[in-house]
Amino acid sequence: MELQGRVAVVTGAASGIGAALAAALVKRGARVVLADVDSDGLARVGAEVGALATHRVDVSDPAAVTALAADVRERHGGAHLLFNNAGVTVVGTFEEHSPADWARVMGVNFNGVLFGCQAFLPQLRAQDRAWIVNISSLFGLVGVPGQTAYCASKYAVRGLSEALWEELRGGPVGLTVVHPGGVRTGIMENARAASEGGDHHAASIERVRGFFQTKTVKPARVADVILAAVVAEKHRVLVCPETVLFDGLRRLAPGLGNRLAVWGLSRAMGLDGMYARLPAKE
Repeated sequence: MELQGRVAVVTGAASGIGAALAAALVKRGARVVLADVDSDGLARVGAEVGALATHRVDVSDPAAVTALAADVRERHGGAHLLFNNAGVTVVGTFEEHSPADWARVMGVNFNGVLFGCQAFLPQLRAQDRAWIVNISSLFGLVGVPGQTAYCASKYAVRGLSEALWEELRGGPVGLTVVHPGGVRTGIMENARAASEGGDHHAASIERVRGFFQTKTVKPARVADVILAAVVAEKHRVLVCPETVLFDGLRRLAPGLGNRLAVWGLSRAMGLDGMYARLPAKE
């Protein structure tokens, strides 16, 4: 897939992986259209990279995403590349997640991908070659306590992406699903405790924020890996060593592999004993 001169739409572009993708795409000659709900961050990134256009868009709103797609088609001749990247999380146990928590996480993380694919696919099909990139997560491969809504949303992105890839096979539109591990993004800075969780999750959120600030991969490195995968037309990309490790564990021993992954992640982030311990074998 060629990037030079192509129109690329990036959601969640005001920070993190989205902002890094915008910069990396421009560096490779693409023309970028950026979308986010953070107007100030969006304006800053747009100015820094020389974006073709910026749009304040709530990706959980199908009408807003449809309007974005229409604007890109009318003003720029249609998109060649779509990066469904926007994401949020809520911290707490399943029983502490309210319907509003589920609606927020699924609305942005899954519906944002769904609506993006639906709105842009007609114009992508009209191009000689086009590509969709859907950002899932390590948590779309491993079920992690305290992240039930986030895991559900990222598993759903994985399922949608794998099924859609099969439907698109042989046509002008390709698709890559990306599973990043620990990346230094703003997702934990903006994380909320589950509605019914009270204040006892504040300590865990702060510990995870510290972990993300000091022991994770920079977004620019992740953006380079993603774009290399698009150029090579790869379907599935695992980013970060822990993603490769835990994906392998899950494949070798699905049940025990998930427990080992949870134990390792909890220890690394200083959460061991807070949400889950390594259980005895059943």
